[in-house]
Amino acid sequence: MPYPSRMSLLQHTLAGAVAVAIATAAGLGSTSKVQAQAANHPELNAQLLVAGRQDDVAKVAGLLARGAAPNSRNRVGKTVLLFACEKGDLVLADLMLRQGADVGLASVEGVTPLMAASYAGNAELVKRLLEAGARTEPLDRMNKPAIVYAAGEGHALAVTALLGAGIDIDTPYEHGLTLLMWAAGQGQTEVVKLLLARGANATLRDDRGLSATEIARQAKHPETTELLGRAPSRH
Repeated sequence: MPYPSRMSLLQHTLAGAVAVAIATAAGLGSTSKVQAQAANHPELNAQLLVAGRQDDVAKVAGLLARGAAPNSRNRVGKTVLLFACEKGDLVLADLMLRQGADVGLASVEGVTPLMAASYAGNAELVKRLLEAGARTEPLDRMNKPAIVYAAGEGHALAVTALLGAGIDIDTPYEHGLTLLMWAAGQGQTEVVKLLLARGANATLRDDRGLSATEIARQAKHPETTELLGRAPSRH
């Protein structure tokens, strides 16, 4: 999994101190903002995180109405919006966005809500996040942006939505790998078809000198290899 493993939520007695220490150390927000959250109903904030992780939309709404902070985070920096995006829960995510949740707030591992939604493959949620101002450029600690997760997991509709936000289809990411290479290496033939149809360059090579076709062949994805082999050459 490209996301941090699931960990226990903040204990009520440590909610304030842990939130301040981790968020400040990780550079995830100003100390004053974190301290304000920690001082503002820490028990409600902890309960909100539990309810969000359990997909209990009604309880989340009730806790927000009582004063819980929409951007409350657990000890690995995850918010309720991030939980919702990991699970592809459009209803919960929409509630959090309407309540002012920060669409770009990442976990300690650098995972943003858009990355999580892209990995989960919920194209409607990806669109909603983009409409709310989510940026496509951020990288997590694996040096991957949201669209790489969508392409590698075979989520063609999510890839389409992200490309619609203005991403260059041939951008080389870490190790010179393009979206086409990521999809090819995972045998995601439908995404490869989509990318080729949108003009992706199949002749580009990564930092090992491998093309998307060669990557697919090495990974033993014959259907994807054949499809890429029919792609037009560029000179």
